[in-house]
Amino acid sequence: MTAKRNEHRGNGDDLGELEAVIDYCFRDRALLERALLHSSAAGEQSLPSNQTMEFLGDAVVDMAVSDILFAMHPDSDEGGLTRIRAALVSARGLAHIARGLDLGRWLRLGRGEERSGGRSKAKILADSYEAIIAAVFLDAGYETARRVIAHTFGDDIRRTHPAGCDYKTALQELTQDLYRTTPRYVVVSITGPDHERRFEVEVRLGGQVVARGEGPNRKTAEQMAARSAVESLQGKITVE
Repeated sequence: MTAKRNEHRGNGDDLGELEAVIDYCFRDRALLERALLHSSAAGEQSLPSNQTMEFLGDAVVDMAVSDILFAMHPDSDEGGLTRIRAALVSARGLAHIARGLDLGRWLRLGRGEERSGGRSKAKILADSYEAIIAAVFLDAGYETARRVIAHTFGDDIRRTHPAGCDYKTALQELTQDLYRTTPRYVVVSITGPDHERRFEVEVRLGGQVVARGEGPNRKTAEQMAARSAVESLQGKITVE
């Protein structure tokens, strides 16, 4: 796709394709057009960029993701939910979502950003995603924006498991979803005197060691290994 062709993205029927991707049809298409206008292009055309919309979208995304996580895990502790939210709404996390939507295809960039590969830059993608959510919020309100966020995050948000849960159950659900397999736990060492035992456990997927854990008994060591594996797999889902 040439730069010249990309300069025309974000107009006409192309925006209809983007609306289909995010599952929302704008009443005021100008909001979506502004959300896609990067400051590099806005400066060249003397138009308002999407920067202010990024500010609003950041707050809406943060609120909606918090809302969704609370609804999914109402009995979980604050720390676990906070860590999950931080990963999901980080710049890298949002860029991951934007890439899944092929959002770079519709951005309006200036000539310099176009030449430097701006359509694939994580910060530009993350900021533009937030601007689009702001556009939905301004066009239809919070509930619609929340629905679009839930739709665009897809499995990334459904696979989350906060700290404080049964990590072995969480890992089993996660590995079944991702790899269609179940983890296996192997005790690799038992050390210390009888009154102060230390168990070391490996968790394996398909014969490969994915994490280790230690504890005063086998059950605790397995939970610690499962926790490490869950956190590792969640990191791959949210930031790659």
